[in-house]
Amino acid sequence: MEPSAPALPGPYLIFLGDTTEPGFAKTAFGLRDWARDRCIGEYALAEATVTAGLPRLTPEQAVGKGARALVIGVANPGGFIPDAWVPPLIEAMAAGLDLIGGMHSRLADLSPIREAARRHGRELFDIRTPPPDIPVASGRKRTGRRLLTVGTDCALGKKYTALSIARGLAARGLDATFRASGQTGILIAGEGIAIDSVVSDFASGAAELLSPDAAPDHIDVIEGQGSLFHPSYASVSLALLHGSQPDLFVVCHKPGRERILGHPGYMLPSIEEVIDLTVRNGRLTNPAIRCAGVSLATNELADGEAARLIEETEERLSLPVADPIRGGPAFERLLDACTS
Repeated sequence: MEPSAPALPGPYLIFLGDTTEPGFAKTAFGLRDWARDRCIGEYALAEATVTAGLPRLTPEQAVGKGARALVIGVANPGGFIPDAWVPPLIEAMAAGLDLIGGMHSRLADLSPIREAARRHGRELFDIRTPPPDIPVASGRKRTGRRLLTVGTDCALGKKYTALSIARGLAARGLDATFRASGQTGILIAGEGIAIDSVVSDFASGAAELLSPDAAPDHIDVIEGQGSLFHPSYASVSLALLHGSQPDLFVVCHKPGRERILGHPGYMLPSIEEVIDLTVRNGRLTNPAIRCAGVSLATNELADGEAARLIEETEERLSLPVADPIRGGPAFERLLDACTS
């Protein structure tokens, strides 16, 4: 069984709904940054304060510029489609756009949307739907090499780090594949499995499917999800860790964030705590697991401050530390560690 997604119509108009929290617009930002050529523009309700910086278009204008589908660019807590989104989604279909959703709420399960799709002859794509017949994990050691990104929290660069590492290794001529485990990664890569949509008994089995047996020198770079320290999503993170059987992991962290996103009563763990817990849990399916380095999301820091923090963190941990988006010698050292 190969992890896959249906062929999706593009290019896209990105829908931001009524979002006011940037951390919930990861899909919009991910498509803008990694699949910009497939993004015609963005569309949002008047209440929205978040923007992806794309041209603001109505569905009719987007169709006129060549858009073929509207992608829901928001992943709110619980993954539901609010009632306020239904009229604009129907408007998009009336204008000639198919709908692509990555929410836990399936477009096809909402009768007003399903009926409008039938009436306007449009298609609905729910990419968070896992493939059928996922087996229970076997725990069997697979051939090939694997790297998993893990985090101190949600929404701090696990997908961007995995994409950057896969691209960096490929640029060195190495056989590396990005493996998407969430809806945005699936839209970027064109395949993958949304791990958080799989029944928990089968989630580690889905992670095994995501990175199958491979040639000895092949490297699967697997997109991490959540955090082992997150009160809501730790179970997804643990299933992905056990099923991925990573030889290496990279810890992702956002400097300055002190509390778990959406859970102000929970303090963020230290990077050292994440390394320790990841190694202790990961040894269940790969006794040789080790940390390759750290990825810092320094996009809100000035260049000099980011460079100083990267250097200080590298010295404190005795591990390669980099911001993959900034690149440079620090990221090259992290790539070196990902191949050792």
